[in-house]
Amino acid sequence: MYDFCINGGGMVGAALASGLAQQGYKITIIETVQPQPFQHGQPPDLRLSAISLTSVDLLRALGAWEHIEAMRVRPYDTLSVWENPDMATRFNAQSIGQTQLGYFVENRLIQLGCHRVLADLPVDWITQTSLQSYEVDESTALTRVTLENGESLQCRYLIGADGARSRVRALAQIGSTGWQYGQQAMGIIIEGADAFEGETWQQFYPSGPRALLPMYGQFASLIWYDSGERIKQLQGMNEKALTEEILSHFPRLLPEFRIVSKAGFVLTRSHASDYVRPGVILAGDAAHIINPLAGQGVNLGFKDVSALLALTGDCKPQSDEFYHRLKTEYERPRMKDNALMMSAMDGFYLLFSNKIPPVKWFRNLMLKGADMAGPVKDQVLKYAMGMDEWKF
Repeated sequence: MYDFCINGGGMVGAALASGLAQQGYKITIIETVQPQPFQHGQPPDLRLSAISLTSVDLLRALGAWEHIEAMRVRPYDTLSVWENPDMATRFNAQSIGQTQLGYFVENRLIQLGCHRVLADLPVDWITQTSLQSYEVDESTALTRVTLENGESLQCRYLIGADGARSRVRALAQIGSTGWQYGQQAMGIIIEGADAFEGETWQQFYPSGPRALLPMYGQFASLIWYDSGERIKQLQGMNEKALTEEILSHFPRLLPEFRIVSKAGFVLTRSHASDYVRPGVILAGDAAHIINPLAGQGVNLGFKDVSALLALTGDCKPQSDEFYHRLKTEYERPRMKDNALMMSAMDGFYLLFSNKIPPVKWFRNLMLKGADMAGPVKDQVLKYAMGMDEWKF
């Protein structure tokens, strides 16, 4: 019998499995898709995350960061946002006593780093079949997990770390609220003539923001938000035409570059009504999906991991109080924190998608004011970096 069965071996699931196994729990992971091994010289992946310092601390404590860093990461120390270049706000790591604000890392490499840790731990993997159903025995409080191949296993808790289309969430009949945004986004990997500076920037337009995320070496990721129709048009362009569009519509801050790869993606928001049910726990995107505007998605997932590990380090899943503490020490605070970040991003999204002149004037004034308001600016930065709770 297992203490925890984790459905999903992605970034959040693998990190959680690493922590639980190091705490001495018996773990199995259900994951049919394994990440491509890393090789030096591989072109960068389109899927990357802005990893906060708090997330780095977690990954370092788990033993994964050293493996991730040995592959490739890109630190950044400055974040600039503006609509009108004359009213820009610049956030700098030095203002909060840090040398970096965070790191841009390909999602696959984070997953591989966690898998490298798991390779040295007594964790079982189920890779040839997937989750079919589960059932909680009320008399024993144990969970019976049935797989698609007909086999079954028993655990104390089934953890859904299986992403936006969570099978665990669906089986538990946990509802969620959410929607697709009017905009879509396109990620474009470019290779510059020289290495990009350690600054990430984002300029807002009524049609959506455009951003640059520096990557390792001479690579960077451009993010273009726009209507679904416009994104589809951009995706259909050849390299020469798309390059011309980028030069015409992005700030004049780009060096000479070539396009390496591109892909479009839909922007959604979703929040589960419960993170915990008898025999079931949700974590990461299975519980919450946020607008990627501030790159906080996986950082929120890693905060879920930290909260769960803090609880499992103090209370065993077989104890009578474990379920109650899951609700009060995991679900309640994490749901509140995630909802706050989601609302903040939605407010930002709505504010900068509005074309009404007085609103446009106000948001530019707000950005300029934020650049001048030192303590408030630093508090916003610490919250966005996951270093502090919001102080009202």
